[in-house]
Amino acid sequence: MGDVQGKFISLEGGDGTGKSTQARLLSDFLSELDISNILTREPGGAPGADEIRELILTGDPDRWDAIGETLLFYASRRNHMRLTVWPAMERGDWVISDRFADSTIAYQGYGNELGAETVMKIHEVVVGDFAPDLTFILDIDVKQGLSRTMGRDHNEDRFERMDISFHERMRQGFLDIAEENPSRCVVIDASQSVDAIQQAMRDVIRERYGR
Repeated sequence: MGDVQGKFISLEGGDGTGKSTQARLLSDFLSELDISNILTREPGGAPGADEIRELILTGDPDRWDAIGETLLFYASRRNHMRLTVWPAMERGDWVISDRFADSTIAYQGYGNELGAETVMKIHEVVVGDFAPDLTFILDIDVKQGLSRTMGRDHNEDRFERMDISFHERMRQGFLDIAEENPSRCVVIDASQSVDAIQQAMRDVIRERYGR
């Protein structure tokens, strides 16, 4: 990647935790601080990756098995890094991503019971040692989070329609990731108000980066 000046911040968590909203607000905050930034998401965020997003997030819950699904995520992720994330960071921009690799470990490794170790074998080939500088994990009771997704007008609901036990395993996956990566991950209580969650995130940015 060469000399990198920008930072990479990812937002993670289960369905209904408010990641997309918080990512937009965090981007606004960085802009207010005159920090050039881009807002992106996974799966997607780059040519090719967006087409794969539709394959992954729509259709029947049994459309893919755990390995096929994981391979699709990492094919999408590779283009996202190569065409969006790394070029932005090399320009000196900060990148805020609504989901990154932790989601694949939690959803496929834990939720689909593929195993984190299996996911990491693919991860090491595709991503190597690249990782976010900071990851916010938005945590909420599974049933509360899923209740927030009810009535959404979209067709990207394949994972939302998974069995509740899938979501419970996935939530534990995120918490395990946070425990194993304390210098990178900050767990935020997503049952709070939108403003309270955003304030907690901004406080972390100020503390870590003196902004």
